[in-house]
Amino acid sequence: MTSAGNKSRALPWALVTPALAWTCAFFVLPFIAMGFSSLTAHDGGGFTLANYSQFFSDPSYWRAMVNSLEVTAIVTVISILLAYPFAWILAEMVPERWQRLALMLAVLPFWTSYVVRSYSWLLVLAQNGVINRALTGIGMIGEPLQLANTRFATVTGFVHFFVMLLTLTIFANLKQLSPSYRKAAADLGAGPVRTFLHVVLPLTLPGIMVGAFLTFVLCIGDYITPQILGGNNELVMPQLVMMQIGRRGDFPLASALSIILMAVVTIAYPACARWLKIERA
Repeated sequence: MTSAGNKSRALPWALVTPALAWTCAFFVLPFIAMGFSSLTAHDGGGFTLANYSQFFSDPSYWRAMVNSLEVTAIVTVISILLAYPFAWILAEMVPERWQRLALMLAVLPFWTSYVVRSYSWLLVLAQNGVINRALTGIGMIGEPLQLANTRFATVTGFVHFFVMLLTLTIFANLKQLSPSYRKAAADLGAGPVRTFLHVVLPLTLPGIMVGAFLTFVLCIGDYITPQILGGNNELVMPQLVMMQIGRRGDFPLASALSIILMAVVTIAYPACARWLKIERA
């Protein structure tokens, strides 16, 4: 009995050990190394907080953080406003037998390389791209518009990707919503608008917040899209981190900036915990 009891207690640990080892090897240990690096000087001196103080004292670093937060907020709001009607149409108006095909077509952008999608948008938004050629051809503009290498281009590339992500999370929440809630609201005299505002929308907020949180995390830490579509005209934090590595070789400062960016994401996590159905300590 004792031997069998020991085996039953050891089995869960045996199953979870590979995941724990993977997490330690590729997240915990690199994070600890980055933390130590952020507390060292670029010239190899002893421990110092100069890298963190440089961020808080340099306005250009603050501007990069503000840019990241602004772009992320704009992308999240626009993506939600576009994804919710799309998910509603898929869940409520598309026949059940066609919903899988519709979802597959909706997630087709995920099948394309992230870099390829960004460069595709660059071709569309460039001065000699599709939009400027079309507008020039019909006489709406005389000179090409500056669309690429702007915040507008960055937001457009992000929204193209994250609308699909939010559509999936909201669609899943809508499909789980029992029709009896809407029937009960109708029996109590609520019209379609009031039913949506007071019943459907509150019950689908978890799906919205899950997608919004994923959008926030992925968007604020993304380097590729701002670099390709935004250029270096308006730096965001990931670009600032890469500049410290690529141009200055300042790994300690890059580590400090990365930890500060992770701290911002960590702060956003408890703000969404209620809607993510996570119990707070």
